[in-house]
Amino acid sequence: MSDPLDRLLSQFSLRAGVFYTGNICGLHDFERDEQRGHLHVILRGPVALVNAGKPDFLVEKPSLIYLPRPEHHRLTASEREGADVVCATILTGAGGRNPISDALPDTVLIELDECPGLGPILDLMFAEAFDARSGRQAVLDRLCEVLMVRMLRHAQERGQVSGGALAGLADAKLSKALDAIHEDPARPWDLAALAKCAGMSRARFAEHFRAITGGTAADYLVSWRLMLAQRLLAKGVPAKAAALNVGYGSSSALHRAFLRKFGKSPSDWLKDRSLES
Repeated sequence: MSDPLDRLLSQFSLRAGVFYTGNICGLHDFERDEQRGHLHVILRGPVALVNAGKPDFLVEKPSLIYLPRPEHHRLTASEREGADVVCATILTGAGGRNPISDALPDTVLIELDECPGLGPILDLMFAEAFDARSGRQAVLDRLCEVLMVRMLRHAQERGQVSGGALAGLADAKLSKALDAIHEDPARPWDLAALAKCAGMSRARFAEHFRAITGGTAADYLVSWRLMLAQRLLAKGVPAKAAALNVGYGSSSALHRAFLRKFGKSPSDWLKDRSLES
């Protein structure tokens, strides 16, 4: 049987876009990004991370920093010696909030010597970055995707996930209910049916679900359906077909769910996504 991370990653794509590999000096600003996470690997520092609305901190050891929901932030390196970094964007599924980003804290910081498996990947990335051979960008992006999976595994094993799907799928009973939702999102699920999948009473299931994931089963079901709808809409599937595919009876029902969850209609979401891509 596949593990929780495999099962979650099998549901949607993880795509990395490496946009800088090398030395930086001084100030480097990064704008708020509603669609993608931001990954910064500090191979040689120090580097200060100034993150809007959060405490600043100094990264002195080789480290990986992942911001799943990035606000405006800044990396500051010495003007004289600079710092060696890898910077990338991480797109999960159709972009925006998703079960992986929701399971992580606002900032994931991992010192590289805590996760030895990252070193060989980064060695390959830097070797590729300074090689002018064809396919360089594709190789960098694929290596970065492997790096992300290793990072997620490490965060899960070290208890750095803050609830969400990763925590739920690691729970023997809740995983049965979550797998049922993932396999058949259009089914008219209610609390009783999900509790039955988990082999629990309704009250116990509701209490246990909130304690492990940090939210309700109903909220998770809505989030999962909307994430799948986003993926379908991004592929050009008409709103009515997308709605029926994920468990909404009409395009107007999907429209209302989008407004409640994202504050915008499906068409506005698609428009904003095209502008940000």
